[in-house]
Amino acid sequence: MAKQDQMDRVVNLAKRRGLVFPSSEIYGGFRSTWDYGPLGVLLKRNVKDAWWRSMVQMRDDVVGLDAAILMAPRVWEASGHLATFTDPLVDCKSCNERFRADQLPESGACPNCGAKDSFTEARNFNLMFKTFVGPVEDDASVAYLRPETAQGIFVNFANVQTTTRKKPPFGIAQVGKSFRNEITPGNFVYRTREFEQMEMEYFVPPEEGAKWFEYWCQERLGWYVDLGIPADQLRLRAHEESELSHYSAGTADVEFMYPWGWGELEGIANRTDYDLTQHGEFSGQDLSYFDQEHDRRYIPHVIEPAAGADRATLAFLLAAYDEEEVPDAKGGTDKRTLLRLDPRLAPIKVAVLPLSKNDQLVPLAGEIADSLRRHFMIDVDVAGSIGKRYRRQDEVGTPLCVTIDFDSLDDRAVTVRDRDTMTQERIAIPELLPMLHERLG
Repeated sequence: MAKQDQMDRVVNLAKRRGLVFPSSEIYGGFRSTWDYGPLGVLLKRNVKDAWWRSMVQMRDDVVGLDAAILMAPRVWEASGHLATFTDPLVDCKSCNERFRADQLPESGACPNCGAKDSFTEARNFNLMFKTFVGPVEDDASVAYLRPETAQGIFVNFANVQTTTRKKPPFGIAQVGKSFRNEITPGNFVYRTREFEQMEMEYFVPPEEGAKWFEYWCQERLGWYVDLGIPADQLRLRAHEESELSHYSAGTADVEFMYPWGWGELEGIANRTDYDLTQHGEFSGQDLSYFDQEHDRRYIPHVIEPAAGADRATLAFLLAAYDEEEVPDAKGGTDKRTLLRLDPRLAPIKVAVLPLSKNDQLVPLAGEIADSLRRHFMIDVDVAGSIGKRYRRQDEVGTPLCVTIDFDSLDDRAVTVRDRDTMTQERIAIPELLPMLHERLG
């Protein structure tokens, strides 16, 4: 399947099955904004939960935080965002569309109207959204929607370190919304102006920065492989010196082979002591750490793995999407579309399917569903033939289907069908829950 064709089919599936909708669609939509539907919100939540489990729950050296979106404007002055968080902007004098100067085609033609040599001189465009706090819209009430979650961690470094008594190396993690006024958003949910980040700042002694940078590069690459993205669709790309941010002593991107080519999933940066030093100077507060064991005081260096929840969700969808020919009931073949999602990410873990709407089967299916609902996110589907219902569950990545048939009334057993292999196994109802726990992890 051609890569772009795959992208079109995934976008179509996302709309048709309630994963992602265009925002404000009944009003014609609003450019580059998306709403996650009933299944999409589950998938994205599972991605974030898997990240949190890996980064916080399973470690004793990382704690969590949920910082405010609105922060004191001086934060962004100290961090350098007011002065340097810009993209080069040009306008097409023919059609008035705006583009990033560093992403124009080599031909020099406008991507929108095709006009040649029609661009204005590039000028810097700050990507932060500006707003006002309070009833008066003047310079004294200016605030910004945060363009990253990291600064909320840095300004809380002393609070968290003091209250948790953590010693470097240790990390502070958070998941939250960020906002960037992108000049050219696009590629579905890949580049949007409102997005969700999964970031962790890992504070280390200065001499250990390089070691922990390498550690987190490998750790984060392995996370995507563990959750089902094939290793040959991922790579770790070190930034050239010309690409490095002003604060970085080294940055590498975990990249995924999207339909349009390699694209960033996550950046891992060695931010040195830049952020804590800046905030210490601008705030007048001491953000150093005193190492009692070695009787020394230092500003910790920071290693930052920063991932996009939306980009990761899209990558998992693309990697999981599959089509295959399977035998049909008439001796021919039929095309089956499925998402081979890792069970930890699947929106629905188990589908409960009575063979028909029979007055005896539906109540038994309800009893089984009630017993499973407290353990898993489930779906109960009674509409259509059992074959069509299997296909619907395959399309949204449900790992296991539990079918209740007329024999179930006598033998108190059900049939469990596997999404990937389509194999079926007869399981006694009392043994169903332990079996599902084992299969779904």
